[in-house]
Amino acid sequence: MNADTPNILIIDDDLAICTSLKLLLKKEGYRSGAVQRPKDVEAAILKNKPDLILLDMNFTIETSGRMGLQLLQQIQVLAPGTPVILITAWATVQLAVEGMKKGARDFMAKPWNNKEMIQSVRTILELERPVAQQKNTVTEGDQQIIGQDPTLLQTIQTAQRISSTDASVLILGESGTGKEVLAEAIHYTSQRKQGPFVRVNLGGISTSLFDSELFGHQKGAFTGAIADREGRFTRANGGTIFLDEIGDLPLPSQVKLLRVLQEKTYEVLGNSSPRRVDCRVISATNKDLETMIQEATFREDLYYRINLIKLVLPPLRERPGDIPLLAAHFVQTFKQAYQKDDLYLSESARAWLRQQYFPGNIRELRNLVERTILVSASAQLEAHHFESNYNPNQANITNPLMNTEGLSLSEMERVMISRAMGAYAGNITKVAQALGITRSALYRRLQKHNIHYEH
Repeated sequence: MNADTPNILIIDDDLAICTSLKLLLKKEGYRSGAVQRPKDVEAAILKNKPDLILLDMNFTIETSGRMGLQLLQQIQVLAPGTPVILITAWATVQLAVEGMKKGARDFMAKPWNNKEMIQSVRTILELERPVAQQKNTVTEGDQQIIGQDPTLLQTIQTAQRISSTDASVLILGESGTGKEVLAEAIHYTSQRKQGPFVRVNLGGISTSLFDSELFGHQKGAFTGAIADREGRFTRANGGTIFLDEIGDLPLPSQVKLLRVLQEKTYEVLGNSSPRRVDCRVISATNKDLETMIQEATFREDLYYRINLIKLVLPPLRERPGDIPLLAAHFVQTFKQAYQKDDLYLSESARAWLRQQYFPGNIRELRNLVERTILVSASAQLEAHHFESNYNPNQANITNPLMNTEGLSLSEMERVMISRAMGAYAGNITKVAQALGITRSALYRRLQKHNIHYEH
């Protein structure tokens, strides 16, 4: 090992744990040292100048974890900015969460899984590397993320830095900002890209069906279980699970999800044998989780488990310069889809689009471009073409036949659905109600007309 090899300091009063961690880290190519007494910590830090510290929470028969928190504060004075991973028993996870609030980067529960420990170490060290040395790994996925806004580019850069790791990621942003697109970009440029990418809309799963949907069930596990069902975590094994709308998850289900994310095991309904899951977790929400924690509607320990890395996608109104770029991209997309090779986005249209608010963000802009192309007879798309198809107050949903002259019945159906999807920002329930059809009927028509939507 050379001097550039990351150096890790282990602080734990158990010799067996120190020895085990040193062997694990050596096998992975890291340098490491260990101290067992709190009074030796200062000298070890000043001498070794560690790149990362693994800190146990307890050093006496008293197991409150307060000694660990005191040492964390001492470390922050001795080595400001040095990342710390807390090691704790399940009983003191709440203390570990307190440590995260005080500046620790992650926490691992005893007994830890070696693979997960190394994943956390590798992720944190990767984030600490100078930007010039970091791997630019998002290549396939970020082609779909259009924009030049500095805030957006900073988010993409962070995604590039952590895509090759297995870090848990929390993506925040309003509806329609592209959270699923970013999650896919991270997956398909990661080491798990050959594995599955499994989407789960947690907001659409009732508490009674949570276990069956997420973990699966065996035939006869409950009334109505007429066949075995494979759960989402089973499908995601070896790949990535995308937990969308995690802010809508009820508290009872949050407890179950936390246990799976913490222990990496789950039980299929009707079978008490635990199964181990190996998947990366990417979560997303448009809710303010920190406010929900204060209101006791979202668990604080779950919040810190899912957001080792937090990515924020800005709303479209905060990056108006990207609107013409996105619109031009969608025109090119629908040019090919509808075989209209002469389509052209005029400067007047670009200027008009840039001035709009777009509360539904990228999804709303995409739908506006698509329906404008469908109903416009002109190859050159001008501002007035878009203006006649856009109503920020969603009033156009009350008159779905507007501007459908000359269209076939099938084309009219597509236009009506596209308008409804744009007006209600892709909310399937509201769109179905507005059109007077069932959700299942709407799903069939979305598939029939190849209308894109986020699950």
